[in-house]
Amino acid sequence: MLEQEENKIVLYNDEVNTFDHVIDMLVAACDHTPLQAEQCSMIVHYKGKCSVKTGAYKDLEPRCTKLLEAGLTAEIE
Repeated sequence: MLEQEENKIVLYNDEVNTFDHVIDMLVAACDHTPLQAEQCSMIVHYKGKCSVKTGAYKDLEPRCTKLLEAGLTAEIE
């Protein structure tokens, strides 16, 4: 059986979006709980980036697109 490569969405800090917007988008796009989204937003704020979702590329692509369309800075690695 072929091992599927794990991809991840990495969210980057910016000086534009509010914590509330980032939290709302992580809940909507990545199925985070509000607490999980808040923790990720704090990591992004203090460390500059955070891996917010892992999985198959085909699952992550629409999620990452949703984050980008909401004005967030993210990419799939």
